[in-house]
Amino acid sequence: MVNSKQLVEAFNTCFLSSFNTCLIGGADEPLYRPADESSSAVIYFRLDYPSSALHEISHWCIAGQKRRELEDYGYWYEPDSRNAQAQGEFEAVEVKPQAVECILHWVAGLAFRVSVDNLAMPDYDPQHFERAVKVQVGKYLISNLPKRALIFSKHLLAQRCPDLIFEEFLQQCYENYCR
Repeated sequence: MVNSKQLVEAFNTCFLSSFNTCLIGGADEPLYRPADESSSAVIYFRLDYPSSALHEISHWCIAGQKRRELEDYGYWYEPDSRNAQAQGEFEAVEVKPQAVECILHWVAGLAFRVSVDNLAMPDYDPQHFERAVKVQVGKYLISNLPKRALIFSKHLLAQRCPDLIFEEFLQQCYENYCR
């Protein structure tokens, strides 16, 4: 199982020089700050939570060049008071990043669960969102992960379990996930 310090080291090894982006924990709230003339881009994650780091990394792995030039990739954020329609819009945007996050959790040796990120709906049933994330994970296994997600996930697995074959490991994790 990978801890937050190991995630920071792995991310910075993979992407600091090639993408001028670093990962930093300890933040009160997650935030992506793009690079400027004097500093690298920074992905901040909450406190020392590995799952927060993996969630923020997954958004970075999905974001294209233009998005990576904007604070928090230019996304909007609605607090926990989202209604059902806004929750559906949130989930539509989150399917791909959370599918990447799921795979990153597996290679880090951590359990994954989807996040609906809405405490205002305590009785909300996320099963349809969970299914959508599973479907997207399956699509990524067939047609490849986004390039940066692939680089990072292969690096993490090689650090943690150097004898495993990446594709076989992911396929086994997916089969277990779908049971």
